[in-house]
Amino acid sequence: MNKVSFISLILGFALLVTACKSGINSQTKVTPSITNNLLEARYKMVLDYPLDSMSMPRSMTLKSNLIKKVPSRDWTSGFFAGNLWQLYRLTGDKKYKKQAEKWTPFSKKESVNSNSHDVGFKVFCSFGQALRVENKQEYKDVIIKGAQTLSTRFNAKVGSIRSWDFNKDIWDFPVIIDNMMNLELLFEASKLSGNPKYHDIAVKHANTTLKNQFREDNSCYHVIDYDPNTGEVRKKTTLQGYNDDSVWARGQAWAVYGFTMSYRYTKDPAYLKQAQATAQFFMSHKNLPQDGIPYWDFKDPSIPNSARDASAAAVMASGLYELYSYTKNKSYLAFADKIITSLSSDQYVLNANIKAPFILDHSTGNWPKHDEIDEPIIYADYYFLEALLRKKAL
Repeated sequence: MNKVSFISLILGFALLVTACKSGINSQTKVTPSITNNLLEARYKMVLDYPLDSMSMPRSMTLKSNLIKKVPSRDWTSGFFAGNLWQLYRLTGDKKYKKQAEKWTPFSKKESVNSNSHDVGFKVFCSFGQALRVENKQEYKDVIIKGAQTLSTRFNAKVGSIRSWDFNKDIWDFPVIIDNMMNLELLFEASKLSGNPKYHDIAVKHANTTLKNQFREDNSCYHVIDYDPNTGEVRKKTTLQGYNDDSVWARGQAWAVYGFTMSYRYTKDPAYLKQAQATAQFFMSHKNLPQDGIPYWDFKDPSIPNSARDASAAAVMASGLYELYSYTKNKSYLAFADKIITSLSSDQYVLNANIKAPFILDHSTGNWPKHDEIDEPIIYADYYFLEALLRKKAL
């Protein structure tokens, strides 16, 4: 038995044990053989995707068998290289490392692209993962340059990094909950460079988000629009949720992950408290399915006939494993295990007969725009693999 098969078999057995302990409902089918065969098949297909700097895989429409391919400027462009690095760490197979080394440089130019707040997603999910494997100065330099670029979008009056530049007729200075994820680039750049500037900007952004982005029940708004001249809140709204007062599932996961990560770098108890509160909101919500994979929005009136979002679940699982490491709250560990068990089953792993560089199915990208609904999406795979690595580290 080769190393990849052995690791997959052990993972499959561990997930079966977790399923028994976590009380997964009978609709989620998990067996060692199914889990092993499915995941191993999907991992190998990631290697088969042809190298092309203008065709990073983003998602796939299964009805037409069409892969959506994007250039580096797309916010999802760094995830595929990151997946390859993580697969190398997970399996030890050097084929993934060789491919990762080929794909990673395609994101380098995004380290100087100041037209997007998603420098963190594009640069840190690729070069940051590379740095975890190889301590190369060139990787560090790209991360630091990316932090310099992202910092140019910071407004001291607002105390936040501007998210989008479009729809200027709708908002003046939009800040989305997703932007918490880009702070890791800033925090890490301060560590690498010794320059506290990036750390300070990240803290100010996190504090502003903490103050304005959450409701009393600890769910979060998707978008807060500020007056860039006074820093005052203009309105609290959404772009990807069902409506302004709904609860977009992936947004809640970004919040838990983002504030847990921010606690890692700052040890600010307020960040940990908010991460725990929003995690509890998510885990205990009446509309959360038994298998832990949420509907795309907790307040979609069509529930239970509504699309799920495996990507939100994967982000939440990864965040919860880190949250557990700081709190030792076993409910976080159990819930993360439940999610991973579900996502590793034949109900969510993409069918082995589908030739595509994706692992998971049933994610929802942008429901209001009817874009990427109930499809494989690259960032679901990224956070799923990260969650597996974090589980392994525990």
